[in-house]
Amino acid sequence: MNTQPSLDTTADDRLREFIDAHPRLFVLTGAGISTDSGIPDYRDGQGAWKRSPPMTLQAFMSGPPARARYWARGMIGWRHFATVQPNLAHHALAAMERRGRVELLLTQNVDGLHEAAGSLNTVDLHGRLDRVRCMQCGDITSREAMQQRLEDANPAWLSMQATVAPDGDADLDEDFSTFTIPPCTVCGGILKPDVVFFGENVPRARVDTAWAHLGRADAMLVVGSSLMVYSGYRFVLEASRRNLPIASVNLGVTRADDLLTLKIERSCAEALAPYASDPG
Repeated sequence: MNTQPSLDTTADDRLREFIDAHPRLFVLTGAGISTDSGIPDYRDGQGAWKRSPPMTLQAFMSGPPARARYWARGMIGWRHFATVQPNLAHHALAAMERRGRVELLLTQNVDGLHEAAGSLNTVDLHGRLDRVRCMQCGDITSREAMQQRLEDANPAWLSMQATVAPDGDADLDEDFSTFTIPPCTVCGGILKPDVVFFGENVPRARVDTAWAHLGRADAMLVVGSSLMVYSGYRFVLEASRRNLPIASVNLGVTRADDLLTLKIERSCAEALAPYASDPG
């Protein structure tokens, strides 16, 4: 594993001092931690959308045209998304957990890369893209099984290529009216990725678990998130209210810049690389 030291020793020292001083870190991660794994992020350095915002729950449930667009793009994008691997930042947080330095890892990402890197005490705030849920009966199936059903039902689409997008889909602009969406095999209901769409509430149990762990933490570390989405930002607000020190590793502005104790504007993989192998 490549853990060559960074040239920015001042930032390295400040981050190490912060982590060493706080053994019970509440870690919140966002899309920026996965860019070095080949998954694009959502926002630019100023926090603005790089592309159209993700599909809302209301749009997805509005009718077959919206769902055909989603699943067609998802079928093309999944071929890349299913192959991505954790990068040094994911491995670093897993190593920190093994050394007892992480109170909880709360991720806004749906890629499952923290678990793939070995993190165990993890809450997937917005769900997991590798699962599919029936909106009628609640049956859960794997995304890989759904992919096979999509490909079997839409062989003419298999040759299409498109730019990979952040949600495991692809920037595809076609006539989606011919795309066939398989129904739930249990009840015939509408199938949706087991992720929290915009306009959808995060399950209460996940939020309650995160609050409980925040209450036991002695500091907060935000990695790869601009915190523009309130579902993650609220934990920073609460950490600040409790006077917990807050550090951020992120390229560009964050919604919580005025609340931060330490801000490191670096690539997540570069900044956290030393923690992927050292004994702490």
